[in-house]
Amino acid sequence: MKRKKKHEEHVDEAWLLPYADILTLLLALFIVLFAASEVDSKKFQAISSSFNSELQGGTGILDQEAPVESLDPSTTAKLNEDLPSGESEEEILAAKDQQELEDFQTKIEAYIDEKGLSPRLQTEMTVKGLMITIREGVLFESGSADIIGGSQTIADEISNLLVSDPPRMIFIEGHTDNIPAGTKEYPTNWELSSARAINFMKILLENDKLDPEKFSATGYSEYHPIATNDTPEGRTENRRVEVLISPYEKETEE
Repeated sequence: MKRKKKHEEHVDEAWLLPYADILTLLLALFIVLFAASEVDSKKFQAISSSFNSELQGGTGILDQEAPVESLDPSTTAKLNEDLPSGESEEEILAAKDQQELEDFQTKIEAYIDEKGLSPRLQTEMTVKGLMITIREGVLFESGSADIIGGSQTIADEISNLLVSDPPRMIFIEGHTDNIPAGTKEYPTNWELSSARAINFMKILLENDKLDPEKFSATGYSEYHPIATNDTPEGRTENRRVEVLISPYEKETEE
């Protein structure tokens, strides 16, 4: 009788093993479902390691790679499309920088419309930054690098529009058509285009809110045309001064 009683007690405890196995499998299933719904393999690995350490104290089924790694590629792509795309700090700063340049453009365009200066003044957003194009006749007479008397006010107002905090790099570029200047003062278009860029920059920098360290002036002569030099209209377009407002990100690359 005593032997029979001991045997029955042993049978009663045997159900604990399959019950524990079932619980372990159920727990693993829930974790797999959770990981698949989150599509986050790193989170799955962290949870798996934690549960394995607590429940088994060693390796087991939870040590296997996350099932989402073996999902069908089309299914994974669809799941990833539903997730919000993250942005890096650099991307956020670049977007803010671009928005500020667009605000610059809006203010300058409003000034151009107010003064009726279009198309003699134009703006364009380029890969290099915001470009302001000033046609000949607004600042200079043909063949001259002296600022027209009535243009001083325009130059002053443009200088105010260029103020930013922190200050941006500003590039002043002079351009001509392909007809040689041929004067004593400007024997070639190199001298003429450079003198125009420098003279306009000097007027801008009379505004003490602008930082001279951020400015440069360059003459490109006739070698960066934006229209044909075979017609009077094309040559008129090529005779210009350009003001490039640089993005902050371009400064860090240089």
